[in-house]
Amino acid sequence: MLKLRDVCEKIGSGATPRGGKEAYKGGATSLIRSQNIYNDGFHRDGIVYIDDEQAAELRNVEVKANDVLLNITGDSVARCCQVAADVLPGRVNQHVAIIRPRPDSIDARFLRYVLVSERFQSQLLTLAAAGATRPALTKTMLEELEIPAPIISQQKGIASMLGALDDKIEINCRMNATLEAMARALFQSWFVDFDPVRAKLDSCHPSGFDKETAALFPSSFEESRLGDIPAGWRCANLGDVIEVFDSKRIPLSRLERGKRPGHYPYHGAAAVMDHIDGYLFDGIFTLMGEDGSVINEDGTPVLQYVWGKFWVNNHAHVLRGKNGVCTEHLLLHLMNCNITAFVTGAVQPKLNQGNMNRIEFILPPPEINRAFAKTIEPLFAQIRANTDQSRTLAILRDTLLPKLLSGEVSLKH
Repeated sequence: MLKLRDVCEKIGSGATPRGGKEAYKGGATSLIRSQNIYNDGFHRDGIVYIDDEQAAELRNVEVKANDVLLNITGDSVARCCQVAADVLPGRVNQHVAIIRPRPDSIDARFLRYVLVSERFQSQLLTLAAAGATRPALTKTMLEELEIPAPIISQQKGIASMLGALDDKIEINCRMNATLEAMARALFQSWFVDFDPVRAKLDSCHPSGFDKETAALFPSSFEESRLGDIPAGWRCANLGDVIEVFDSKRIPLSRLERGKRPGHYPYHGAAAVMDHIDGYLFDGIFTLMGEDGSVINEDGTPVLQYVWGKFWVNNHAHVLRGKNGVCTEHLLLHLMNCNITAFVTGAVQPKLNQGNMNRIEFILPPPEINRAFAKTIEPLFAQIRANTDQSRTLAILRDTLLPKLLSGEVSLKH
């Protein structure tokens, strides 16, 4: 075992440009914050940028290739990752620590896997909770942290084996992003831009549509309270096309989360919070945040596409499509909505069921809904398959890590 201070060139937190977040001027340098750091990798959502002058002021907290980044304050404390080359040049703010191993002593990827292991996550969280009103890891705590240190060749071998699994997970993630973008583009074409109708108005065959599907669309528009919509379609509300299963939600206080470990995901308003031994739902659903983190920065609701057996708490609406509208169609519609006007509460934003039901929905005839469901189902089937495979690979990776560190599983030379 070696102490981090003995094998690292740098251990230290970052800083924020003068003026705080309101001073972010944009530019070529990323400012990495705690919301970008996750144990499963770097998340680009919400990344901000600073200009050359601000970057120069923060040159002492420059992120270099292979640096290990660790959250050191708040609810996200102990989350850890490395940053892809395309995120650089970069700096970190005061809530993130840079750990820069000496290459001759510790392999950086190996160190990252050690720090995200169950054993070290537990140790870091315990340290962070000691003697403070807010979870925090100090420079001294990190410097004194003792880590396993097999010879460099073994470290690289372990990192390479686990990295191959992570690489496949990343490929699946990117593939899913592409598939989702394709599904969103189809939704935009069919139900927002009305491309098939406009093509018919110009006496053209709708591009990308077979003869049978194209024949389902009208060749004219009619006025409505939502503007011009295809003839024969109608203005409806979300309540007309969803089944709501909120009555089955169980409050967190009754679940005793953490005392019932298991394999079924437990969903909150924005993410999986835990895994427990029982489930309430089985099938394909859309979860939409009800309170707390209801709205993303772009005004869209926090959404989760969920399938299989799962449990959900009382902070997310549980929805499924009806009246010919498939759940995936519902999901894409909600992704395209700005529901800010339907959210109430100045201190605690809330999207109650009544307001949710009033969200506008342009409802096509059933045959078009069926055709759209048939078109997008293969895309979402592949998304589900990729995600399930990634979950299996993640379990394998997390199972291998402690066994490799302990020597229970050895690398073949």
